[in-house]
Amino acid sequence: MTAIELQVGDRMVRLSNPDKIYFPGCGATKLDLARYYVAVGPGIVRALYERPCTLQRFPDGVDGKVIFQKRVPPAHPPWVSTVVVTFPSGRRAEELCVTDLAQVIWAVNLGTVVFHPWPSRRADPEHPDELRIDLDPQPGTGFAEARKVGHLARELLAELGYRGYPKTSGGRGLHIYVRIQPRWDFVDVRRAALAFAREIERRAPTLATSAWWKEQRGAKVFIDFNQNARDRTIAAAYSVRANSSATVSAPIRWEELDDVDPRDFTIATMPPRFAVLGDVHASIDDVAHDLTPLLEMAERDLRDRGLGDAPYPPNFPKMPGEPRRVQPSRAARRPGKGTPTR
Repeated sequence: MTAIELQVGDRMVRLSNPDKIYFPGCGATKLDLARYYVAVGPGIVRALYERPCTLQRFPDGVDGKVIFQKRVPPAHPPWVSTVVVTFPSGRRAEELCVTDLAQVIWAVNLGTVVFHPWPSRRADPEHPDELRIDLDPQPGTGFAEARKVGHLARELLAELGYRGYPKTSGGRGLHIYVRIQPRWDFVDVRRAALAFAREIERRAPTLATSAWWKEQRGAKVFIDFNQNARDRTIAAAYSVRANSSATVSAPIRWEELDDVDPRDFTIATMPPRFAVLGDVHASIDDVAHDLTPLLEMAERDLRDRGLGDAPYPPNFPKMPGEPRRVQPSRAARRPGKGTPTR
């Protein structure tokens, strides 16, 4: 079958090569992928709504080449919403900014499997409205350990007066989203995330780590504060992940955390779950929290513990107050240069 048209809301969206196998492990096709996103439409649109979005495309399926596309094609339809954003390098690009489900399916037709939205919206891309807590199990750990750190994170969020919304990463990790007032820039939001990570590490030093350098992490769950830096993104809630089993980054309720297995959430199993439960993150936009308590925690870390900033990802320019971006083991071989801060 060369191409078909799908009715998506008020629009007809073309889907080429609908029978192409995208997920060899389960035999799911490009059409199956599109039907999945239609089935969870309100959820994926809520997760992407008015957010600049990078597309992770697999035109030949997930075993083929991958294209990380930040710029929308110049010939995109006039009804596809976009926004111009600025990257750490200072370069600018026009990115997809989903406002309805037809735009999601249009992206699927390009071979998009994974949607990576920014934590800010097009009205004010410079000020995030979402704090992202990324629990990333390191070698020797898995979802069981991420689950334990997730419970600790929930406790700390409650102490701060915040409500977090958990989701599986689609792999071994766990993500927690917290809506915040869009008053702070990326530097401040990242600083707040670093303070949160350090506090969790203090409470569970044998289980969690905030160490940026892999050689310092050990068999622990890394709380990746740098996912809150500009242009760093996490797969959206309801986004499919690029593996043969077609797992999904699945929003869950806190009371489910002890029982869920991330491998159980796929493009085949999520639609019936969504039909019964709806979007379990539907209330996420009801409250926007004040980031001040976490920023005060960051100030106390500096004042009382001498804990300043931590390294940024390698594609960033040197940031004000950032320690030397050198692996500790390399720094140790260069006498007199000092030791980088974690």
